[in-house]
Amino acid sequence: MTIASNLFAEKPTGPSPELSVSFDMVKRGFLSSPLLVLVCAAIWGGYGALSSAYAIVIVLANFAVSAGIIAGGSKISYVALLTGALFGYLIRLGLIFGAVFLVRDTTWVVLPALGLSIIVAHLGLLIWETKYISMSLAYPGLKPGHQVTRLRR
Repeated sequence: MTIASNLFAEKPTGPSPELSVSFDMVKRGFLSSPLLVLVCAAIWGGYGALSSAYAIVIVLANFAVSAGIIAGGSKISYVALLTGALFGYLIRLGLIFGAVFLVRDTTWVVLPALGLSIIVAHLGLLIWETKYISMSLAYPGLKPGHQVTRLRR
């Protein structure tokens, strides 16, 4: 067996921080979404607010599905991880297109509010999350001290 074929058959052994990073981004999305909805409500009214809320649901679901695909692939093999990353992106892009396509002609959708909210929420959350990501192999995922805290009963 060659080194390359061994590499493709192996399972990744390190920690898988995708789920914690994604959960952190979804948490931040819930915290910041009222601001985006209010801005869209001020510009486009009630239907703009509904469109923005729908866009935020699409974005947060996209981040959660992305983390799930990558975390699932990382438990199988490097090939599954890379395949999930590539084709998962294409599938998620198609799902976003489908979610917009399904509601594009309904009365409550304001397409500029929907499109702008999708773009702002995606880029805003990704840029915001870079502040909390560790760029060290010693602490993959979130920086120490910025770990997601779960709600206690």
